[in-house]
Amino acid sequence: MIKEVLVVEGKMDVVAVNKAVEADCIITEGFNLKPQALQSIEQAYKKRGIIILTDPDSAGERIRSYLSRRFPKAKHAFVPAEEASANEDIGIEQAKPDAIRRALEKVRTMDWTPAERFSGADLILHDLSGAADAGKRRAKLGAMLGIGFANARTFLKRLNHYGVTREEFAAAVKRLGQEENA
Repeated sequence: MIKEVLVVEGKMDVVAVNKAVEADCIITEGFNLKPQALQSIEQAYKKRGIIILTDPDSAGERIRSYLSRRFPKAKHAFVPAEEASANEDIGIEQAKPDAIRRALEKVRTMDWTPAERFSGADLILHDLSGAADAGKRRAKLGAMLGIGFANARTFLKRLNHYGVTREEFAAAVKRLGQEENA
């Protein structure tokens, strides 16, 4: 049983989560975020804590961003887009139980005062920005680190805000290189 309450977008996301783990969920109903849903999220946040598990798409990112500002100590879990896609649809409801469990094993908390460990030069040096396959590499590295897929600017922000260490980053980059060369 997961102690925190998971915040997901829809009813089918709850079904997918329940196949993976035992957890209580609150549904946002997309970006609607009705006052009742926000009240429920706030109560859960204060009493048990919340884990934001939104879809790996632009709408999910907007919801995550809004909830992050409103609930700054919320935890975050990211299911990679390639593990949350089926039938030309993308979302938590499409994710297999293993993908959801892996995302929940890599939960991160946003630090509002970033560590500034990483810079754009790190992204360029490791072909995560400016390279032909940079987006694909960021997606794989984001999955390894549990920070999800993002454009280069947002990826850099996540590296600095979600407590990724230099050691974690170096190990993940090394593993990514090994997978690409296998």
